Amino acid sequence: MKKNFTTMLTGIELGGTKTVIAIGSHDGRVIEEFRFPTTKPAETLATAITWLRERGLPTHIGIAAFGPIGIVQGRENFGQVLATTKAGWTGFSLVACLANAFPQATLTLDTDVNAAALAEATIGAGAGLEDLVYITIGTGIGGGILSGGRLLHGAIHPEFGHLKVPRLAGDDFPGICPFHGDCLEGLASGPAIAARWGSPAHELAASHPAWDTQAWYLAHGILALAAIVSPSRIIVGGGVSQAAGLHRKIHTQLIKIANGYFPNLLDANYVLPPALGQQAGICGALLLAFQ
Repeated sequence: MKKNFTTMLTGIELGGTKTVIAIGSHDGRVIEEFRFPTTKPAETLATAITWLRERGLPTHIGIAAFGPIGIVQGRENFGQVLATTKAGWTGFSLVACLANAFPQATLTLDTDVNAAALAEATIGAGAGLEDLVYITIGTGIGGGILSGGRLLHGAIHPEFGHLKVPRLAGDDFPGICPFHGDCLEGLASGPAIAARWGSPAHELAASHPAWDTQAWYLAHGILALAAIVSPSRIIVGGGVSQAAGLHRKIHTQLIKIANGYFPNLLDANYVLPPALGQQAGICGALLLAFQ
């Protein structure tokens, strides 16, 4: 049944594994949402468009998308998915597809991790902070950066998952990234865990050595962020992050390797799970729509 909204704020979170669409409020709160698997571009967007049309005509759409994606307005690749390992998505234009379906709507695009960072800094675990990083560990690894109250983009956007980090002594796992092999994503993403240990992350016990390995690599990635963008807080989300005790392990390892140089890392709340849980991305998409 269609609902009549004078202003219909809509969020779309396009992830590598799942897509979430929602109608919500100006403060990022979800009123109604629908989750479904991310498949081929045309099929995925058709499902989203149909669901939205059944509820009315959106006036504002915030899009939080997996990367790499062109998010700088005015450039030729704006709105297009760039080189990705997800079959069929390279070159697909999210903005063109949605603008064609909803010509009346204002579209705002950013990465899924930037949207999650915005949500956590607005209504989540970093509420009120202007310098925060949101890291997601799932199908891939990504990082959204809020610095001085602004989301960072750069020439394309930050690609935290493709940092090269020091290897753990004795670790000869080659990594799975098709571009860089043993970058952070190649060593510590969900698929990397499954390839390394022979089981997916959710099947590994909290006492499994996998989590010490994860903490090692993630702590070194976070140390690089501490040195470069100096966030007040690190939010670690995504499916893999739900492993019991992982945040504590990361923080303990981080303090060890920082060796006292960054005193703000000693804050007990420096590394936290997202207060918004699995809704961080879609809440962020709604906030993007309101912007």
